[in-house]
Amino acid sequence: MTLALAYFYTLSIGCPMKSTISFFVRSKNAIMQNGITNASHASFGLVEFKKMLIASSLGVLLPNAHAEDLKLASASSDSVVNAATQATVPPPVPSTTDYDALFAKLQPKGFNIGLPGPTDTVDPQAFGLRKALADMGIGYFGMNIINTAGNTLANSARETNGKQSYNGQKFTYYDTLYAGLTYDLSRYGIPDGQIYVAGMLNWVSWQPMGPNKFGISEASYYQTLLNKRFELKLGYLANSWEFVNYSVGGSLASSVFGPSGSIPIQGGMSNNETPTPGANLTVNVTDKFYVKGGVQRSVNPDGLQAEIKYNQRGFKWNTPNAGTLSIGEVGYKQTPKDGTPYTWVRAGGAYNDSSSNSYSHPGTRTDHNSWYYLLGDRQIWQMQPGSSPGRGIYVGGSVMYAPPESNVVSQYYEARIYGKGLIKSRPYDLASLVLTDTVWSQYAVDNAADKGSMVHRDSKAATLSYSARITNGVYAGIGLAYVNHPTTIAYQSDTGSALNLLANLNVFF
Repeated sequence: MTLALAYFYTLSIGCPMKSTISFFVRSKNAIMQNGITNASHASFGLVEFKKMLIASSLGVLLPNAHAEDLKLASASSDSVVNAATQATVPPPVPSTTDYDALFAKLQPKGFNIGLPGPTDTVDPQAFGLRKALADMGIGYFGMNIINTAGNTLANSARETNGKQSYNGQKFTYYDTLYAGLTYDLSRYGIPDGQIYVAGMLNWVSWQPMGPNKFGISEASYYQTLLNKRFELKLGYLANSWEFVNYSVGGSLASSVFGPSGSIPIQGGMSNNETPTPGANLTVNVTDKFYVKGGVQRSVNPDGLQAEIKYNQRGFKWNTPNAGTLSIGEVGYKQTPKDGTPYTWVRAGGAYNDSSSNSYSHPGTRTDHNSWYYLLGDRQIWQMQPGSSPGRGIYVGGSVMYAPPESNVVSQYYEARIYGKGLIKSRPYDLASLVLTDTVWSQYAVDNAADKGSMVHRDSKAATLSYSARITNGVYAGIGLAYVNHPTTIAYQSDTGSALNLLANLNVFF
């Protein structure tokens, strides 16, 4: 956590937030337009550093910021009485409950994934730092995610054509340190307004799972309009946290193909490793039904590694061959209540005009690509409807498609069953069984066969996993994933299958 805060302290000195806030306030009326899962850190003067950070934040970040968290209406129109009251009665000290509500208000906004709240972190109070920052309208969120995978089948080859070709073929890990700062713009009259800036440091042992990166993860502006009917978000966005949400079954911990095995990521959707400029608009038609659309600069069509090669820190407006990706989603989402089970159905599609490799005409490129998805999750049993309606058993399914002419992964199918808090004394644990089938492009398969490779046309997997909450902000998981045909299309006679032992540790601060 200290490492992450040090990183953002450095950013704040180099790019004062005051000017950023001023820019967004001036721009308010001009911009109304258009997801891992996985750690110990050395202590280096934590208390001293936090004192320094608070002092620097007061002097550098927000020299003119108000100290009040809420603008209180006057109880009297008599200015003399008001002045006397203010001079003799000290301001009320916010209670712990007040601060909990304020901390929640300062959480990053606009995501469609669930993030642990400040009370479910390893440092809910952080020696007073969280409160001190909250009084200035500043919040923070961070996490350290570690995933590992290793094939336990002794007769399966540890290399394909001299190199690793899937997650777990050799012992594989990735370690991500992510941290972000929010600033509350509602104090300036902007409804639910927020600036969010986040960065990440990523280490991986197999580049398709990452690759390695140190840079920006998001820099965004968010606000609502017309009493929350509309939500607007723009900036450098990670749309894998804004659309689709395939995190239960599509976790990187269980995927042997890495992020590129995901049809949305393959199709150019930005993620927290490769944010791109864009804007999203959500229309909340009712409290359950929504329509969401977005326009972003596509991630490089040659993959995540190419994107980071040309845009290592994440700030560049464009990269070679990258065009524009437009995405739309409609959904129905019912939160669990007493007697009303959880339901979430979402469907969408995207069009990408980047210059992509053509698999139907090898050696050429095409200027159009697209992909489509349908996902649904339904709670079929509520364990404690009155006190904890979210606990129980869920089922879900996913179907995704991308044209085989321009995509290696052409079809993806998933069925899942999972339980939340099934053990009475373990309300935050999650158990899941996920079955998947990844179907390769018929053109890509034929091209590999024409070169003399042994090929397969799909890859089926079954993953059983359990994630447990160890303590506040600490989650650990373990699982087994059996994969038939674990490589992408080409394989060797000794490739075999994979039985990956999976483990992860997630720490939130």
